[in-house]
Amino acid sequence: MKYDYILMRYGEIALKGRNRKKFIHRLHENVLGKLKEFPAIKIKSDRDRMYILLNGENPEPIITKCKNIFGIQSISLAIKVENDEIQIKQAALHALTEAIGAKTFKITAKRINKKFPIGSQEMNQILGGHLLSNTDGYTVDVHYPDVEINVETREDATYITSNKILGAGGLPVGTAGKTLLLLSGGIDSPVAGYMTMKRGVQLEIIHFHSPPFTNDRAKQKVFDLAEQLTSFGGKIKIHMVPFTNLQQRIYSEIPHGYSMTVMRRVMMKISEAVAKKEKILSLTTGESLGQVASQTMESMNAINDVTNYPILRPLIAMDKEEIITVSQKINTYDISIRPYEDCCTIFVPSSPKTKPRKEKVLQFESAMDFTEDLKNTINQIEVVEITKASKEDDEFSDLL
Repeated sequence: MKYDYILMRYGEIALKGRNRKKFIHRLHENVLGKLKEFPAIKIKSDRDRMYILLNGENPEPIITKCKNIFGIQSISLAIKVENDEIQIKQAALHALTEAIGAKTFKITAKRINKKFPIGSQEMNQILGGHLLSNTDGYTVDVHYPDVEINVETREDATYITSNKILGAGGLPVGTAGKTLLLLSGGIDSPVAGYMTMKRGVQLEIIHFHSPPFTNDRAKQKVFDLAEQLTSFGGKIKIHMVPFTNLQQRIYSEIPHGYSMTVMRRVMMKISEAVAKKEKILSLTTGESLGQVASQTMESMNAINDVTNYPILRPLIAMDKEEIITVSQKINTYDISIRPYEDCCTIFVPSSPKTKPRKEKVLQFESAMDFTEDLKNTINQIEVVEITKASKEDDEFSDLL
């Protein structure tokens, strides 16, 4: 007898009503996409569980990939047996003896199939007695057991599991629309992308680069960050915006105290144009309230003024240490701290306004005509599609 299934439990999906089927279908598709390198497996989903029949595949790499799929609350290796008391006893005994280092246990039986003649409480007692009489050195601990053996008797079969691995939680990517993430290359914006995907949102990315002031390594850094984010949501399209001409004009013609505000307003205008073209419903930034001059309430108010699109700011109430902790967890931190500057850090004024006045911003902008510059910049945007294998395939090396 061996573990032949992986059982995955839903998170928030279980709370959905009439739309539950849509969420389950999207999660099923996301799992299939993530596990396509394991052709032998079979995946089945029902109202509150998803099952992967291993068919001889090694479960460890499959579990590792599934841990990053949003919509899955927990994962367990499982033994599937018929709804037969003898087979259930054998499987429970196997689960206990396979639990390395365990000396205490607890049985948690759940009878979902009400036609099965043994109730949950009675099954707890039957299995507990069977395990104690067929092993040495084990005791029951119902409060803090070393291993909890879960027994679910369902319509088709009984599933026995002995541990739970925490999943990513959240909602399946692709169930809550699409957003355009303004990815700078720093620590914050990749975390904002990750947290937005956790709410079921599909990502596209826009990045502003200013060659020759930003080099090819800075561009590669952005590609690597995007590739890491594909671990949580599949392929990602990046819109690479050549920003040099516009940025130089802003820096030379706008008073330095207001140049950062104007630059971000221009970025929002370009981002909105891309979002409209791609039928994207919102913009997302890595802003945290009060972290830098452009992230004060007054600055955000002045910057937001150029777009009617909703701007998602999932980090708005987080401090830097909290953001760094998440970035380390999702393996973007080491990429983000590579010493290659992005366009936002190159032309930083010495004393940017922390409380810019909108009327002043409009006054300075009215003295410039951005129309042709914006049009030319938008027409020159390059689009790159990033997948997990893209670095190995070197499919965008011609853009570097």
